[in-house]
Amino acid sequence: MTEWQFAGAVALLAGGTYLMRVAGTALRARLDLSPATEAVMERATIVLLMAVALTSTLFVGSDLAGPARPIGVAVGILAAVLRAPLVVVIVVAAATTAVLRVAGLA
Repeated sequence: MTEWQFAGAVALLAGGTYLMRVAGTALRARLDLSPATEAVMERATIVLLMAVALTSTLFVGSDLAGPARPIGVAVGILAAVLRAPLVVVIVVAAATTAVLRVAGLA
């Protein structure tokens, strides 16, 4: 892939994303969804985000990640549940993962 092809692909992706956001805003004013449909759509969004997060947490490519990464994520989730600031959640999760990796739990 040349530099121009890459730049074109990025521009196309950015334009498509922008058009989808504009279309969503425009269609939202025209469509009346039932409360049940809105609830299903909200749940579907959460399920999709959780699937991506779990896949990133548990796998490195096609291999399973070591125990350090899931434990670090769990500690980060615990910090978030305890209402720590976002920076603290990120630092605590990264530090936990780093310490476990240094200790040999890759």
